[in-house]
Amino acid sequence: MTSSASFDTLASLQADITELIDRLPTLKNRQLIQQALATILRLADSDIDRLDWKILSASLADMERGFQLFYDYRHVRKVTIFGSARLSPETPEYQMALEFARAVTKLGFMVMTGGGGGIMQAGHEGAGRENSFGLNIHLPFEQQANPVIEGDPKLIHFKYFFTRKLFLLKESDAIALFPGGFGTQDEAFECMTLSQTGKFGPVPVVLIDHPGGNYWRSWSEYIDRHLVKTGLVSPEDPSLYTVTDNLEVACDAITRFYQVYHSSRYVGDRLVIRLRSDLSDTEVEQLNTEFSDILVKGRIEKSQALPQEAQDETVSLPRLVLYFNQRDLGRMYQMIAAINQMGRPSPEETAHPERK
Repeated sequence: MTSSASFDTLASLQADITELIDRLPTLKNRQLIQQALATILRLADSDIDRLDWKILSASLADMERGFQLFYDYRHVRKVTIFGSARLSPETPEYQMALEFARAVTKLGFMVMTGGGGGIMQAGHEGAGRENSFGLNIHLPFEQQANPVIEGDPKLIHFKYFFTRKLFLLKESDAIALFPGGFGTQDEAFECMTLSQTGKFGPVPVVLIDHPGGNYWRSWSEYIDRHLVKTGLVSPEDPSLYTVTDNLEVACDAITRFYQVYHSSRYVGDRLVIRLRSDLSDTEVEQLNTEFSDILVKGRIEKSQALPQEAQDETVSLPRLVLYFNQRDLGRMYQMIAAINQMGRPSPEETAHPERK
């Protein structure tokens, strides 16, 4: 009976694979699908352990859940909130996180957290269940889903930290970090590392203390004293983040980031910066004067969508194109700040900073 069932399952799987391969020429992303299938087939023909296959299979299942959840929300900007799972509702940090989530939700953003207690629950309380995503992790302790998000279809459970963190960052248009322990520190430094190396963002990263608090201010002083002044990071790298204990400043750091800047991507070796409103020739000339040091060659130029972007949903947006050195990310954040001071988005755009 078991042997027959296994044979039927294998036959069904083979039929599904054959059908998928037959459909490849008509599929939208056929080249990437073919590459993924080829990778799995090469692994199938190699000598790797059963544990390796379990890791691969569980990782793909994690990513499938994430991709399916977020597809319907891909046009709404989201803020990821990191912070301690151990802080109680009576603490000022908890209340600050709750008020912050409430404020950014009123601005039109949705809120993502790890789905647990403490700061994560505060984020969901402030945002409300309908505006919240919970990306929980299977742990033997401390990480049950909080009651605000429990049972919601926007709560998903990941097996691995790395796939969970992938989606907490990949789907995020801003990061807000509140005080926390080793996990929060890890998330803070990984955000900085990925931003500094161009693997994440550009997005605004805000480190938020409660009024009068100095958790992140002390952290920032450590960075300045032991990393910046000793040359271990670039002097411009603190431009990657904002430290504040003021709710209005925290929200403004996020909305201001998308006032004119929309998003960016690479087309070959050119960085394409999409804008919500066009810049004048004089303003572009000013950018060339102030930021020529980050160019490998050429100049910063205005452009419409490149031919390779024909299928991009942002095809109608004006653009800047440049050969960025992919090293001075702190300077890139400074240039985005300069761009946001230059352009003049329409009143309708200004009212909806959350739209992608």
